[in-house]
Amino acid sequence: MTRRPRGDQGAASAELVLATPALLFLVMLVVQFGLWYHASHVASAAAQEAAAAARVEGGTEAAGEERGQLFVRQVAGRLVPDATTQVERRGDRATATVTGHVVSVVPFMRLPVRGVSEGPVEQFQPAP
Repeated sequence: MTRRPRGDQGAASAELVLATPALLFLVMLVVQFGLWYHASHVASAAAQEAAAAARVEGGTEAAGEERGQLFVRQVAGRLVPDATTQVERRGDRATATVTGHVVSVVPFMRLPVRGVSEGPVEQFQPAP
């Protein structure tokens, strides 16, 4: 019969106490980066919507900005609460940029998101 040393009693509890916070932190990091990934796609889609509204004939920068903000609010209002949309329509090009920060699951981690879309402004060309 082998005797166990008495110094190992409670070792599993100590390991569990040390490993559990680290494991929970890793799970929170995975969730945070998943939210960031989704928010990046939302920002890109909002920029595409804003650019599409500004590109049409008779479209304006204000119409594009309004459409981009509306898209972000409807799709991810709580995910990117500080989203801003900027649209420039110069000559024959329209550019939309959506920026913001993802809501934080991990304390002190503010991840930025940015979406950009650009395209030609539609112009009516009469038939020759």
